[in-house]
Amino acid sequence: MQLKRVVVTGLGALTPIGNTLQEYWEALLAGKSGAAPIQHFDATLFRTHFACEVKNFNIEDHIERKEARKIDPFAQYAMVSATEAVADSAILDSNPNLDRIGVIWGSGIGGLKTFQDEAQGFFEGDGTPRFNPFFIPKMIADIAAGHISIKFGFRGPNYVTVSACASSTNAIIDAFNIIRLGKADAIVTGGSEACVNEMGMGGFNALKALSTRNDSPETASRPFDLDRDGFVLGEGSGALILEELEHALARGAKIYAEVIGGGMSGDAYHITAPHPEGLGAKNTMLAALEDANISPSDIDYINVHGTSTPLGDIAEVKAIQQVFGEHAYDLNISSTKSMTGHLLGAAGAIEAIASILAVKNDIVPPTINHFTDDPELDPKLNLTFNKAQKRTVNVALSNTFGFGGHNTSVIVKKFSN
Repeated sequence: MQLKRVVVTGLGALTPIGNTLQEYWEALLAGKSGAAPIQHFDATLFRTHFACEVKNFNIEDHIERKEARKIDPFAQYAMVSATEAVADSAILDSNPNLDRIGVIWGSGIGGLKTFQDEAQGFFEGDGTPRFNPFFIPKMIADIAAGHISIKFGFRGPNYVTVSACASSTNAIIDAFNIIRLGKADAIVTGGSEACVNEMGMGGFNALKALSTRNDSPETASRPFDLDRDGFVLGEGSGALILEELEHALARGAKIYAEVIGGGMSGDAYHITAPHPEGLGAKNTMLAALEDANISPSDIDYINVHGTSTPLGDIAEVKAIQQVFGEHAYDLNISSTKSMTGHLLGAAGAIEAIASILAVKNDIVPPTINHFTDDPELDPKLNLTFNKAQKRTVNVALSNTFGFGGHNTSVIVKKFSN
């Protein structure tokens, strides 16, 4: 069968460096760090005292207070970014068939704050099992897709993908595949996460995964730097409207870019550490290139997973050099996590958005906080250190990897009919 073409017609973002799509993009290009001392709770006794939190945000500006109390922050964030993306796409202005518009969302953890609050309330009480009737509906990861669907009346495919930090890229790939198979006209996709709380910080600290650079939070996320010491926990949401090309053209939609391929793989190596030679990362990029029916030399920019961990950054660069060979030196490579921190299950969504905007605007956001070269990294690679770089970006690839060895890559290109 002839596969449908899939384009991006709407975007929305709620991030540690900007609460709208435009704010997010401008902050990326300016090299703004979202890391700061934690405001959500008192982190004094924790090993890490900082994170990349969403700032200057009041959910009651978006959702009526009574309803907001029934929704965990991760789903609140999802609704805010999805609302921006739907408005940006203007898809509801054309009286579409709502049975053929779906929601496929990603979240690695879901309602952790709700789980923490309910457990704390129970164990600090007298043992009587008193729980909020919305405990389960607030906590479960799939509820974000449910809320978005209910708000807009979208009755197409509706579910959430859970693959740790790869969750929202898995969601994007699923949405892409369902549309190109002709099973839906459009899908709201992306991901959200809200784990900057005691359990989230404590758990990742126990894994020794987080930076402890408490004296300089704004420079703590430093992918590829010799002195990197772990990732910075982030929160927020990113939303994309993927749409079948003919459906988009028929309603005169603006088109940001075209999605042309997706790849997935498993490391089959370790529950938290990447394969040291980047085997899974290599395989997912090769799968994405094959799916897009393009060669490695067609890629101009890679938005890497690049979390700022000692092992992960090296493994991903090894994978890139295996896949791209000499062309690796012609690429721009950057980690926007240096600015946003690591949004876990939402990372793939906001990084896909960064890649789409790089393609649309021919400019690559930087990897900030580079101070000292790592001798294990090839100095001839262009890791776009510290300053955005203008260049033609016809095709971009975005990598996202997750605990459990889950690897995903998605490829977008400039749209031409």
